Order: sequence, then C-alpha cells, then structure tokens
Amino acid sequence: MNIYQIKISLLGSKPKIWRRLLVPSTILLPDFHTAIQIAMGWNNDHLHQFIDGNQFYGVKDVNDEFSINDYKKTKLSLLLKNEKDKFKYEYDFGDGWIHDILLEKILPANNNLNQVVCLDGKMNCPPEDSGGIWGYGEMLEILKQPTHKEYESNLEWLGEDFDPEYFNIDTVNNVFVNWLKRK
Repeated sequence: MNIYQIKISLLGSKPKIWRRLLVPSTILLPDFHTAIQIAMGWNNDHLHQFIDGNQFYGVKDVNDEFSINDYKKTKLSLLLKNEKDKFKYEYDFGDGWIHDILLEKILPANNNLNQVVCLDGKMNCPPEDSGGIWGYGEMLEILKQPTHKEYESNLEWLGEDFDPEYFNIDTVNNVFVNWLKRK
C-alpha cells in the first residue's frame, strides 16, 4: 500500500478553495467520499459521485436509469494510478459542487501513517444549499454591500461569524482522528 498525496479543488471558486490530503492508496471510495466531506467541511447531506472519464462511481440504485458503478468495494487506486492522474467528484447534484481530485505524489508505504491526514488547505467551504459556486459567489458579493436589499437575509442565513477565508487544519485533522476511531 502506497500513500497518495491528493489535492482536492472546488471548481469555479475564486479564490481557490482546496485541501491537500494524505490517504492510503487502498482507501475505498465510500471512505474517500467521507474524507472529502470532512476535509472540505461539507455535511454529507446530499448525493455524490466520482466521475472518471465516462465512468461514474457511487451508490448503486436498482431503480436508477443511469449507468453508475457500485463503488462500495472500489479502491482509490483503481482511479488514480500515476502522479498527475485526476478525476472529478460531484457533491449535491442540485448545487453541482464539482471538485478536481489530483494525485500529486505517490509516497512509499509508511507504518506510522495508515490514516487520512490533511496537510494544507485554503478558504472556507461554502455552506450547504448555497446555490452552487455561482450562488455562493453572489452571496459573498452581497455581503460586501451592507446597503444591498438582500444583505440582512444573507447575513442571517450564513451567520454573522461566517468567514469565507477561514480554514483550520487542526479542526479537520481532529475530525479525521475521531472518524477513524469509530471505524
């Protein structure tokens, strides 16, 4: 088992919202989905899928008319084999949060690292149900204009403490530790 250094970037975000993780190459896609949720700050309230070219991986629904591969036993190493390989992760089909997943480095196995670790990141994750990258961008623009007619409602919805530039690596890694203890 190798260790993958992965960069997760939210497409369309300016400035770029991203996280850098170390994960085992053998992590199963459902667990990798949970790692993305934790790292990005999502709440896991919506459907998701991994997109590799014309292949889709996610939760298989027998009533689903789309051709999606059941990902329960699929390892990340099936989608990422070489450095610079990448694919997409989509979260919340309504808002359409698309993430680039890039394999930056393949590191040798490390007995001291058999878990998920966040190495770095920038910017706060948009709140759930904020209308995709365009809706979120519009909210941020409104918050720069205290006289805007939607300023108060956006401030109330986001919360007065919301800071789009906030990212705390220690918080993310503490959640990873607690998640892995429960597994």
